[in-house]
Amino acid sequence: MVVTGDRPSRASVPTSIPRGCRIALTAGPTRPAPTRPLPGPASRRTAVSPAHQEPLRHHPRVTPRRKAPAVNNDSTDSAAFWENHYQGLDTQWGTTPNKILAALVTELAPNPGTALDLGCGHGGDALWLAQQGWQVTAVDVSPTALERVAAGADAADVADRVHPQRHDLAESFPDGSFDLVSATYFHTPIEIPRAEVLHRAAQAVAPGGLLIVIEHASLAPWSWQADQDVRFPTPEDTLNSLQLSDSWRIEQSHAPQRTATGPAGQTATVTDNVIAVRRTHH
Repeated sequence: MVVTGDRPSRASVPTSIPRGCRIALTAGPTRPAPTRPLPGPASRRTAVSPAHQEPLRHHPRVTPRRKAPAVNNDSTDSAAFWENHYQGLDTQWGTTPNKILAALVTELAPNPGTALDLGCGHGGDALWLAQQGWQVTAVDVSPTALERVAAGADAADVADRVHPQRHDLAESFPDGSFDLVSATYFHTPIEIPRAEVLHRAAQAVAPGGLLIVIEHASLAPWSWQADQDVRFPTPEDTLNSLQLSDSWRIEQSHAPQRTATGPAGQTATVTDNVIAVRRTHH
């Protein structure tokens, strides 16, 4: 499946660093994923059609009515890296929703509830979800990013449905359970425990709720790792790393292709892993 669009993915940023919080892709060989099989029916390799949504309004310098709270470890390398990144980033970058995520939510979670957006950046997914009626906890490690999310929520008149929280996800995690938890292009050059964070994300899903993981499965020519030998996980690798019990059902697990747009307007065909699993019970 090829998904095209006039906006780059959230992972394509002007500094050529993929957007998102906070999972490292490591060069060269990596440890194999756990081989524990995931119970449930076979994966459905169905095409995901992009959702057709009006673009979000951009008001990059609107003063937010509320600031995201500071939470834990302001001085960590991850915090310093991403705060510097967002301070230098175009405020309009990453303010439109990921089309694959929008299509999955439309198909698999049509009734809004509570959502957790991990590595929200400038809030493209969080604001779109709020506009669909979701109550969204938007998490990032960068205070600047979260202030812009709050400003965007004010501008889009969804401030009462967007709740920014600052977390370094290697150190802390939002409390509570959610009907939807998403990790979209959850990559970083900073080393953190990826599998542990995603496993914790799965545990935050309420019964009947959905976990969506969308991740890179190939490199674009403009990627910050384009000159490295990178091993990407397969969808099966990521599923196994989640260590899910038999209380989960696979909704989608596949690796579609799409046309990505880079920071200078260049395009390339890339592959994503798209994983959606539903928690049927505790």
